[in-house]
Amino acid sequence: MDTPRLHPDTISAVRDRADIVDIVSEHVVLKKQGKDFVGLCPFHDDKSPSFSVSPGKQFYYCFSCGAGGNAFKFLMELGKRSFSDVVLDLAKRYQVPVLTLEPNQRQELQRQLTLREQLYEILAVTTKFYEHALRQTDGAAALQYLTQQRGLVESTIQQFQLGYAPGGWQTLYGYLVEQKRYPVALVEQAGLIVPRNGGSGHYDRFRNRLMIPIHDGRGRVIAFGGRSLSDADKPKYLNSPDTELFDKGQTLFGLDKARAAIAKADRAVVVEGYFDVIALHAAGVTNSVAALGTALNAAQVRQLLRYTESKQVILNFDADAAGVKAAKRAIGEAEAMAYRGDVQLRVLNIPAGKDPDEFLKTHPVEEYVALLDAAPLWLDWQIQQTVAGRDLRQADQFQAASQAIVQLLSEIANADTRTHYVRHCAELFSHGDARLMPLLIENLMVQVRRRRRSPDTAPTRPTLTFTQTSNLEEAEAMLLRLYIHAAEQRAAIVEMLENRDLQFSYSHHRALWRDLQTWEKAAQTEVNLPPLVEWLRDRAAESLTLAQTQHLFYLDEKSQRDVLRGPLIIRAAAACIEKALCEKRYRHFLQLWSESDCTASPEQHTYYQHQICAEKRRIAELEKERQTTFEDLVKLPWVGEETRV
Repeated sequence: MDTPRLHPDTISAVRDRADIVDIVSEHVVLKKQGKDFVGLCPFHDDKSPSFSVSPGKQFYYCFSCGAGGNAFKFLMELGKRSFSDVVLDLAKRYQVPVLTLEPNQRQELQRQLTLREQLYEILAVTTKFYEHALRQTDGAAALQYLTQQRGLVESTIQQFQLGYAPGGWQTLYGYLVEQKRYPVALVEQAGLIVPRNGGSGHYDRFRNRLMIPIHDGRGRVIAFGGRSLSDADKPKYLNSPDTELFDKGQTLFGLDKARAAIAKADRAVVVEGYFDVIALHAAGVTNSVAALGTALNAAQVRQLLRYTESKQVILNFDADAAGVKAAKRAIGEAEAMAYRGDVQLRVLNIPAGKDPDEFLKTHPVEEYVALLDAAPLWLDWQIQQTVAGRDLRQADQFQAASQAIVQLLSEIANADTRTHYVRHCAELFSHGDARLMPLLIENLMVQVRRRRRSPDTAPTRPTLTFTQTSNLEEAEAMLLRLYIHAAEQRAAIVEMLENRDLQFSYSHHRALWRDLQTWEKAAQTEVNLPPLVEWLRDRAAESLTLAQTQHLFYLDEKSQRDVLRGPLIIRAAAACIEKALCEKRYRHFLQLWSESDCTASPEQHTYYQHQICAEKRRIAELEKERQTTFEDLVKLPWVGEETRV
C-alpha cells in the first residue's frame, strides 16, 4: 500500500511542536554561539564546527558541505527515511494526533506507526523477563557470576539492566507468544526466536546465557548480547542478528550512557567487551563504549566525534600479543581517518596483558585514568610496535624496520607531521648518535618522497584552485577588516550578526572570527596583551588557515575610506551575506522539490514549494536592501566606483 497521505494540519502541528535544537542535539554536540548553536556536521567528515542550528528559524545549515533544512529534513537525511515516516515518528514523540487525507488508509497508517513501536515493546518486555529470571532459582549461577566473579554491585546490575535467559528451548517463546500473545512473526523480527529447520515451529535464540541489553541513542533496547555460562555453550558471546532496529556495524555499546561524559571529558574510550564498559562505568570512567565485535568503521568513529571537540578517541585493548593483534584489527577505517588528521586516535595497552575489567580489580581508577592520559598517538604506537623486539644493530632487522616505517610515514598527508616523524624515527634508528642523524633523516625523506611519487602507492590528494573573489567572500572580508580596524564598530557588527542569525561561510573567515573573539575576551582581563593587529600577525605566522586572511590586517587607500563609513558597510555586507545564504537554501529546496514525487508524497512536495517561495521573497528583499545601501554609498562625494560592494 502507498505511504499514507498525511493531513496538512498534522504536518503543521508537528512542525510547530518539534524543536530542531532538541532533535539535532541527540545526534550532534551543540554549543551556544550567539543566538545559534554550532557543532560538527554529521553529514561529512567535519574538521571544525561548520554546522549551525538556528532555533529562531528552526533551520540547520552546514557552511562546508551545504547540507541544510528543517527538523524533518535532518532526520530524513540522517536516517535515510521518508518524509511521512519522520513526521509520524515526531508525531508520536510530541503526542500530536495523526490525521490522513484518505479514511481507508488509517488502518495501514496505524500498522506503520506501531510496527517499530511493537518491536521496541517486545524488546522492553523481554528485558524485564530476563531481569526477573536473574532473580529466580535458575538464574542464581548468573547472578553469582555477576556479583562474585565480576564484582558488580546491585546498582550497576540495574543500570545496565542485566538479566538471564533460561535454559529451555521455548521458555521465552512461551512467555511472549503463548502468554503475552505477541505475533510469532514480530518476535522473530525482533531477533529473539529462530525458526526450526523445515519450518516446524521456533526456538529461543538465547538459552542459559547472561543477557546484556544493547540500547539505541534514546536509551531504548534494540538488541541483546548473551554470554555463555558454560564452556560447553559456544560461542562465548552471542549477539542479536541485524534487525529493523539493530545494525551491529552502526552501534556502539554504552554510547547512550557515555555521550554526556565524552563531551565533558572531550575524549572517547573504546574497549573490547561489554564487561569492560560496565566495569569502567561502575568505576566512574563513563566516557567508555565498545564496538560489538567488529572493526571500527567510519560511521562509528563519526558518532564518537560528534561529542568530542578535540576529536580524541582512545582504543584500549590487551597488551599481550592477542591484544595487539586485536587493536590493529579493531582500528579498521579509523586508520585512514587518523592519517588524514580527521581523528586524534590513541592506543592504550594496559601492562601485564590485562583488560580494563581485570585492571580495575587490583588497581585504583586513578591509575587507569593516568594510563589514558599517557596513551600514545596511534602512529607513535605503530612505530613502537614496529621496532619492538628488533635488534636495529643487525642489518636485516634494521632494513625490515626501516621499510615498515617508510610505509607508515608515506601515508601521512600533512607534510609538517610527516617531517616530525621522519626525524623521530631517525633518532630511534641512530640510538641518539648525532653523527648518524643527518644521514638517516636524508635517507628516510628520500624514501618517503619516492614512495609518495609512486603512482601505485601515492594517495590521491586534492589540489588547491583559485577563483575570482566572490561577492560573498568580499562582503565577509570587508566586515572582518572593519572589525579589526574600527573598534567603535565592533559592537554594531556583533549585534548585526546575532540579530540576523548570520555566520561566516568561508572557513578561513570563521577561523579569523574565532580569533577575534578570543582576543576580545583576553583583552578584558590581560593587561599586557598586544594590540589586535600585532596579535593577529603573530598568530598568522603559526596558522596556515589564518595566514589566508593576512591581507585584512593592513589598510590601503580604498580600505581606509571604507573604514570611515562603517554603518553603511555593515548594512551592505549583511544584506550580501544573508542573500547568499538564502540563495543556497533556495537552490537546495528547488533541487529537493524537483526530485520529490508529488503523487507519492504531496505534503512533502507542497512543503518544498512553500520553502522555495519564502526564500525567493527574502532574496528579493535583500537585493533591494543591498541596492538601497549601495545607492547611499555612491551619493557620498568621496566614494568612487571602485568602492562599491
